[in-house]
Amino acid sequence: MFEVGKNVFLMLRQSSLFSSHVRYISASSNFIFRQLFDNISSTYTYLLGDADSKECIIIDPVLERVKRDFQLTKDLNLNLIFVVNTHMHADHITGSGYLKCLAGCKSIISRTSGAQADIYVDEGDYIRFGSHKIKVLSTPGHTNGCCSFYCQEQEIAFTGDALLIRGCGRTDFQEGNPVTLYHSVHNKIFSLPLNTLLYPAHDYNGMTVTSVQEEKQFNPRLGKTLEEFVHIMNNLNLNYPKQIDKALPANRVCGLHEVPKDLNNSL
Repeated sequence: MFEVGKNVFLMLRQSSLFSSHVRYISASSNFIFRQLFDNISSTYTYLLGDADSKECIIIDPVLERVKRDFQLTKDLNLNLIFVVNTHMHADHITGSGYLKCLAGCKSIISRTSGAQADIYVDEGDYIRFGSHKIKVLSTPGHTNGCCSFYCQEQEIAFTGDALLIRGCGRTDFQEGNPVTLYHSVHNKIFSLPLNTLLYPAHDYNGMTVTSVQEEKQFNPRLGKTLEEFVHIMNNLNLNYPKQIDKALPANRVCGLHEVPKDLNNSL
């Protein structure tokens, strides 16, 4: 079993996070958690840290929000050690490359993603920050390289695009497969304890968090049989992703390392 980061992590003491359904209360006093949002791509970025070691990680950063995220780590006197992507995104350019330039951190993505990174992870690996760790769960179906990250101690998981709040990632492009996605969610995410809070990579309806119990009960797609789910996913008739033609080439090389002046000035 591979373990990333034997040292420590991030300092952001937040005792609670609210949504319309659940309130998150940290199970340990030194665990730091922030949920950040990009309103253009409706992407959630997550900052996790250890208040004692001052080490932190960022999950799914967005290029246009990098300076916001990096400034937050400095405000909190944290040392960003890893930037982690749940998968190779098609709807935005990852901020991984730019954060590497700013913070000197290392990038992480799944081995099967097809993207470049400093560190590749597989099912069962751990990413450590201080006294905390998240476990890698392979959850393909939206893309081949989709991963979720489970923090047993805090009873939370970050599901990327595999499982959204009352939805899931599309399966009609970029190696998508509805059968694979269905099994990934049911075997890996729905098998977690029912009270596990789930934080997705996106939300388009103002929701911030859900739980295993809620999604098993209320998800209108994944609460169906496999045959019903496949039929639903094969008949969504969604528009072509607006940013895919520029996002995928950039994300294959861990995002932009040399940021254009116009973007740099706007951040």
